[in-house]
Amino acid sequence: MTLDSAVWSLLHEALRLYQDSPRASNWLRHHISRFDSPLRIAVAGRPGVGKSTVVNAVIGDEVAPIVVDGGQVFTWYQDGPQPHATVYMPNGPAGDPPVARVGHRMDIDLSSYASSQISRIVVDWPARVLRDTTLIDTPPIAGEISEQIAAEADALLYLTPQVHVMDVRFLQSIQDHPVARAAPVNALLVLSRADETGGGRIDALPTAKQIARRHRQDARVRGLCQNVVAVSGLLGQVGRTLTDSEYQDLTALAVAPETQELLLSADRFTRSPHSVSAGVRRELADRLGLSGIRLATALIRQGAGTPAELGKELVQRSGLNELRDSIRRLFVDRREVLKARSALLGLDVVLRMEPRPGAGQLVTDVERVLAGAHEFHELRLLAGLLSGRTRLPDELDGEAQRLIGGYGTDLEARLGFDRTPTEPEIRTAIYDALGRWREQSESPLLGSAERDAARVVIRSCEAMLTPS
Repeated sequence: MTLDSAVWSLLHEALRLYQDSPRASNWLRHHISRFDSPLRIAVAGRPGVGKSTVVNAVIGDEVAPIVVDGGQVFTWYQDGPQPHATVYMPNGPAGDPPVARVGHRMDIDLSSYASSQISRIVVDWPARVLRDTTLIDTPPIAGEISEQIAAEADALLYLTPQVHVMDVRFLQSIQDHPVARAAPVNALLVLSRADETGGGRIDALPTAKQIARRHRQDARVRGLCQNVVAVSGLLGQVGRTLTDSEYQDLTALAVAPETQELLLSADRFTRSPHSVSAGVRRELADRLGLSGIRLATALIRQGAGTPAELGKELVQRSGLNELRDSIRRLFVDRREVLKARSALLGLDVVLRMEPRPGAGQLVTDVERVLAGAHEFHELRLLAGLLSGRTRLPDELDGEAQRLIGGYGTDLEARLGFDRTPTEPEIRTAIYDALGRWREQSESPLLGSAERDAARVVIRSCEAMLTPS
């Protein structure tokens, strides 16, 4: 039985057991309904780390932040045929504020609300990425924020420009639960504002990516997240929303000989005389930052001859593609695994908050499912291979990723078939893979971590021989 099927059965068994408890049964029904909903990914971090900018870059439109009188509230972005927003309040009916789309931007009127009146805002927005995921833009981190993220989100993007003790403690708080500690597979650490690394030099982004690689090996964080990715949300956002007029203004800056001297400081750039007006330069500085303008004008001089070409180059250098790939392979493609993990967390809450004599078997079953959930081991290994924390010889790395579901979790994708194979072909491919990886699990040429990885691959192969 697959992990999600086993958890689904446990939830329904618990629902029968707690049918006389309205609070517990409503909580369990809530988690049952979450199985069929898009994956929920929370975006969290300290103030000023660029959460909303990363949300915009991932979605491809400028929809965040939504700020109401008194501060920021939890904002959910989900797929919808047209822009729409619903404001939920602890007391009273939900509201429908006016929403409009202006180019790539969302315009929402919340003038009649205060943050103290709102529990959350749900925005419907037509975007391809939101067909599979719901993004949750969160207020700056605090104790209650951690609890709400753990309760409502299936996965987490945690943003910080530099890793501090506070960041590590927050990630630890998200995993401060027996189920979460047994399956720490739902977080990505994002080194945000990567374009500002080292004072925003032209090599800021490559430097930030080197720092990310070092953090992947850091004992403080490697057990708390699946990957560490360096991203400039600002460049990614502009790359996906660049207008023709902005491209023309950047082109005028690129060809003007006085621009290079002006780019030595923000004050020079916005105040000194130039053929491009000071107002336009201030707008570009707000959109791209000084380091982003340096990069964009350099790319134009190197041959980015259209807005589309420049936008593509900015996205490529921003780290956004790597972030989106990690989200897809470690979160979206493993939606069932992360949904099952969330459901186990929810079930454990009920069993702890309302213990009863008949629940003893359920507690045992939850522990059994956690101990035998090979899907969690696959996901940890896939993250290790993608991040470089686990290293296999080149000829083995790709095959290991494929066999554990890194290129698709169906049988054909795991075995590398680009067509529907026959039953004998399937069994032959599985037994061939089993033979190779059993040899690797005992190879003296591999270290202990690599042999452990080989044993995970073996278990994946063995699971393919067993009908679900």
